This record gives sequence, structure tokens and C-alpha cells, in this order.
Amino acid sequence: MAWIAAVSGAVLVSLSFFYLSPDKAGGTISDVAVVVAGALFTAVFLSAISLVVRYRRANGVERQQLRWLAGSAILVVVYIVGGLLGEALWNLFNAATNAGLYAAVGIVILRYRLYEIDIIINRTLVYVPLTAILALIYVAGVVSMQANLRTLTGQESTLAVVASTLIIAALFNPLRRRIQSLIDRCFYRRTYDARKTLEGFSVKVRD
Repeated sequence: MAWIAAVSGAVLVSLSFFYLSPDKAGGTISDVAVVVAGALFTAVFLSAISLVVRYRRANGVERQQLRWLAGSAILVVVYIVGGLLGEALWNLFNAATNAGLYAAVGIVILRYRLYEIDIIINRTLVYVPLTAILALIYVAGVVSMQANLRTLTGQESTLAVVASTLIIAALFNPLRRRIQSLIDRCFYRRTYDARKTLEGFSVKVRD
């Protein structure tokens, strides 16, 4: 369902760049727009049904996640009803619905760990500085090597780019491990301590 919704939405957005109303463009374009719109709404409907089934089978934290999402879905109904009652009420309900949706999803993510948001935060903390460091090393390597090659040969060469790329490739994993260890030690101490305990245990077993 997720793939169907994503592809259908992408097709509709793409058509909207070229046609103001793809469903009224006529010919094949209209047929495609109607088909993908039908597929999109069908996927959304079946996804909502799947959440009902999932709720019946869930327990604990997962059920709490689904309750909050169900509450935010009710706000969407309020939003639609507001559109039927006039522009002023629609604007009011629009603001209330957006605030409620963001609050509900935020609570689900932060309080009930939906999508394991701590993993996303961990990866962000690791890969943002890693990318910045590698970019600085790459730029510094290219500039310094180009300057040296220009001094020696009197002209620039692609050798500097190739050498810098190889250096980046060689440094990627060691740097990533060091930054990951630093992040875990500072912000994810329990994970860091558990990994160190397992590493020590592995050494003892190997010995």
C-alpha cells in the first residue's frame, strides 16, 4: 500500500507540473490521472483498514501509538466538516487540525518511540559531522594537491581529485566508527556500555 500510494502521488505531482487540471486535460493524460488518483485513494482507504486490523492485534506501546494516530485522524474529519461550513470556519478548523496533528504525531514519536526516532537522531548525529569532516578533508586535499602539482608541473591535474577521493574512501569507516563511539559515549551511554561489555565478554570467550 505504501509503494502504491507513493508512486501514485509522485505521478499526480509530476502531471501537475505540466497540467493545471490533469483529469481535465483529455486523452491519455486524463485517463492516467484518473487511474492513479483512484489507486491513491484506494491505497489510503486500505491503509486505514489495515490500522484497524493492526490495532486489534497490537498491545502495549504499539496500541498507544495507534490510539494517538486514530485521534489525529478524527481531526481530519473535523477539518473536512469545517470546509463544508464556510471559509471562516474552514480556516479555523485548518489551524486547529494542523496543530492537533503535529502534537499527536510528536507525542507518538517522542513518548511512544514510533519509527524508533532515537535511531534517526543517532544516525543524524553521526553522519552530519562525518559528512562535514570528509567534505573538509576532500576540499583541503584537492586544493593542497592542486597547488603542489601546479608548482611542480605548471598545470592542474585530475590526479588531485582522484587521490582525495581515495583518501576519503579510506577514512570513511574509521571516522564513522570513532564518531559513532563518541556519540554513544556522550548521548547513548547504555548502548555504549552494553557494547563494551559484549566486546569484553567476546575477548574472554575467545581467549
